[in-house]
Parts: sequence; C-alpha cells; structure tokens
Amino acid sequence: MANSTTEYTVRVQAEDFDVLAETEILTKGRKDVGAIVTFTGLCRDEGGTLEALELEHYPGMAEAQISKFAQQAVDRWPITGLTIIHRFGKIPPGENIVLVIATSPHRRAAFEAADFLMDFLKTQAPFWKKEHLKDASEGTWVEAKAADDADAARWIEEKAK
Repeated sequence: MANSTTEYTVRVQAEDFDVLAETEILTKGRKDVGAIVTFTGLCRDEGGTLEALELEHYPGMAEAQISKFAQQAVDRWPITGLTIIHRFGKIPPGENIVLVIATSPHRRAAFEAADFLMDFLKTQAPFWKKEHLKDASEGTWVEAKAADDADAARWIEEKAK
C-alpha cells in the first residue's frame, strides 16, 4: 500500500551532487528502510566525439513536472523516501546528470518507483539536450527515442489493469 504522506525532494541544479550524501539524508535515523535503490545517469562520451551535453529547461516548469511524477510514485508504491535531482548546463562526459533515490521497507517497491521515475524523466520532463562535439562542428539537439516512450507506456498500461 502506498503512503501518500511520504515526503520527496526534487531539485534542478547546475551543480554536481553527492550520491552518498543524498542517500544518507533519506536514511539517517530511519529503522523502517529495508531497501535503497539509486539510479545515477552519467554523460557518455559517444565514442569519444562528445565534448559536452548541454541541458536546458524552463525553471519552475521542470520542477513542477518532476514533482507531479514524484507524487504519482509516492501514491503508487509504499516508499519511505524519494529524491530526484536533475542537472542543467554544459555537462562533460563522465559527470553526473540525474539522480533518483527511492527508499522503502521492501526492494520491489523501491526498484519499481525508481524505474517509473526514470522512464518519465526521459520522456516527459521538460529538458532539452544538445550535443557539443569535440571537432567544434555545430552540435545537434537530441531527439526523443521510441524505446524510451515504450518504456514509459508500460506504466500507463499496468495502471489500467
């Protein structure tokens, strides 16, 4: 059973984040947490061609949309804590882009909540990505992927059952 009183944190920021510190915030002093699931998305170098990935967003709108999905996860699964951090700006390969942490008494709820949130962050959060290439050629805007849309659709189909 989901716990609609669970609090969550949503941040959109230029600065990097510390996965361990964020995890400790969710678990310090808690005896009801039996599972912690973290997902950290990193910037890839795209075969050595990428200098940076630039992420743009609408301040306020991005946080509101992510918060909407966070509340859906809280309402759907018995999670005890949730943190979502998404960076913006120019991010070089190897650096963090996104963090999702879900805590719960049991592993399945934490895994599913984190998976749900990543699917919707990839498909519906208002971020735009532009690749800046090492050869200084004009970068290209990254298009949405059909596979990401298919991943997100399964949560809608599952909820309808």
